[in-house]
Amino acid sequence: MKYWRLTRLVVHLLVGLGKVALLFPVLSAAGRERRVQRWSRQLVAICGVTMRFDEALQSMPASPALIICNHISWLDIFVINTLHSCRFVAKSDIRGWPLIGWLCEHTGTIFIARGRARDVRRIYEGLVKSIHDGERVAFFPEGTTAPQGSVLPFHANLFEAAIEAEVPVQPYAIRYVDSDGGLHDAADFVGEMSFVESVIAIMNSGGMTAELVRLPPISTNGAHRRDLAQAAHNAIAGVLLPSPVSDVVGNPPAASGYPKAAAH
Repeated sequence: MKYWRLTRLVVHLLVGLGKVALLFPVLSAAGRERRVQRWSRQLVAICGVTMRFDEALQSMPASPALIICNHISWLDIFVINTLHSCRFVAKSDIRGWPLIGWLCEHTGTIFIARGRARDVRRIYEGLVKSIHDGERVAFFPEGTTAPQGSVLPFHANLFEAAIEAEVPVQPYAIRYVDSDGGLHDAADFVGEMSFVESVIAIMNSGGMTAELVRLPPISTNGAHRRDLAQAAHNAIAGVLLPSPVSDVVGNPPAASGYPKAAAH
């Protein structure tokens, strides 16, 4: 591992802590979003990760919308934030991660405790309000990270927020690849791996590319949350998995594979 890069990452995190503590209280919402986006791009680059997302090759974004994505790594949040800053729903464990936990909490992350129905209801009501206030809200419906090459079943509860807010669901698909286009296993953050172990694995990876695809929005008109969850799962799996599955709401499955896109 190149220790200078790890040092840069620690310094970058400390700078982020300082900006959030000193600047965010006096910045406008737009100003905070710009800084989160720029800081996330710098963090991804320090980790040796190249972004690949070509706006011209993506489906048109829906706005407002409830954004959802498959979940591979703690990096996913920052990769998505390079595109646009979001308020994420994340498991409460993240609060305890060194530096990152504090940063997530103070940049608008909404934490949810596992297995607490009352907590889910509180979060759901907060999501609806945030969407109505014009904020970008995102969550990972698998509820945990999954190894690349798989997409876990989606939990349907929070999809109710899109129905209540009367906005579509906007799915994204993410994966991390090596120089040959194969899935890079250094990105996997699964099992008993700690946050620090994941950071070291990424730093030792020799570089990888994060590919992000924006899929067509899914209408919530007259839909049930379980149908929305399955439709979103099918759309993402249709891009990430070798054998696309059918979309239960009648849309054709996405083509397998990623569109070619210019890195930025």
